[in-house]
Amino acid sequence: MNRRELFAALAAVGVTGLAMRPDDARADETADARDLWLYGLPIIEMATTRARHLGEGMTLNRLRHARTLSDHTARSVTTPNNDTLYSMAWIDLTQGPVTLTVPATGDRYWSAALMDMYSNNNAVIGLRTTGGAGGRYRIVGPGQTGSGPDVLRCETPHAWLLVRTLTDGGADLPATHAVQDGFRLEGPAGVMPPAFPGRAAAPADYFAGLRALLKSDPPPATDGRMLARLAAFQADGPGVAAGVQRAQQIARLALERQQFVQGWSYTRANLGIFGQDYVYRALVALSGLAALPVVEAMYLRAEGERDGAYWGDDLYRLSIPARMPVDAFWSLSMYEITPDGQRFFAENPLDRYAIGDRTPGLTRNPDGSLDVWIGRADPGGARSANWLPAPRSGPFGLNMRLYLPKAEVLDGRWLLPAVEKA
Repeated sequence: MNRRELFAALAAVGVTGLAMRPDDARADETADARDLWLYGLPIIEMATTRARHLGEGMTLNRLRHARTLSDHTARSVTTPNNDTLYSMAWIDLTQGPVTLTVPATGDRYWSAALMDMYSNNNAVIGLRTTGGAGGRYRIVGPGQTGSGPDVLRCETPHAWLLVRTLTDGGADLPATHAVQDGFRLEGPAGVMPPAFPGRAAAPADYFAGLRALLKSDPPPATDGRMLARLAAFQADGPGVAAGVQRAQQIARLALERQQFVQGWSYTRANLGIFGQDYVYRALVALSGLAALPVVEAMYLRAEGERDGAYWGDDLYRLSIPARMPVDAFWSLSMYEITPDGQRFFAENPLDRYAIGDRTPGLTRNPDGSLDVWIGRADPGGARSANWLPAPRSGPFGLNMRLYLPKAEVLDGRWLLPAVEKA
């Protein structure tokens, strides 16, 4: 497919605005394969991630606590952070509700995101919403009874619960672990799910897996037009492979051709609560699965030299203002970029994967601002203290996280300075 055809395909599914039109009347199987592959990608990715975690020893309806910060060995979820310890559980509500106990956390940042199998945040409790006093919350699924401020309702029978607890690492880890230990999940034993094909599966297998997942976790009625297209779709038609290929190209191109303002892309207002914005939902599932809503965290991605990435051996500088517009914390992360667009931490001589407002040993300017030096090689001298190492080779990218962003971030009045060549 040439670039003209690809841009026509992008326009057909609304990628120019990152929204698929649910009333797309094109009925040919290539267009159906393209649109339905993107529509199904989030639930496929959720099922794949669940299978990976359960294969690593997790138990349904039980929390597992990560006791160390993510590093270059963390490869289960794209774009991990290096600021919070994760506690997670895959939830099965088919046997009944489960109960989440939250400990007193004080002023420490924490959040617990309950995501349905389409990667929507159905509820986020935490320092912003419920405070630091702790409590007990009943998690219920479709058709199960329960109401009130202590009830969290999930839109699908299966879900992912992801708890983030802020830590400074090092000497702060024992105190962070004590907080983690206070998070408990109780409920009936879940039913082990079957295996489902991943996004790299052959089209016939991919769509068979999608149909099975839609039965185990039905989508909302507002997806009716897409479900009607899927019901009439034959995955073995001659144009299906071409449609899947176009969907994959659309995902890659859309990730590379984001809109940047002053060198950074800013997340859309419906991040993590996607509604019928199916293409944006698919892109986030591929590049940032489990993203929080923007009121909880704003994710910025640097434009790079091309395709949203840096490729060479140059030294770069990011000048960070003395006062960042957040009510919690900020963090700049370095990632190596895989061929399919996913981002993971890379091994480096400092074991430093991010720089943030709590990073020890940084040197600030007289006005309180901070110059972060970014590159593959140590910049030397006084700059070394503020060096964020890039991977030894290959493309790399920068992501800025702003936790509990202030109003001027959310409404666009504040912009982060651009990354510049030193």
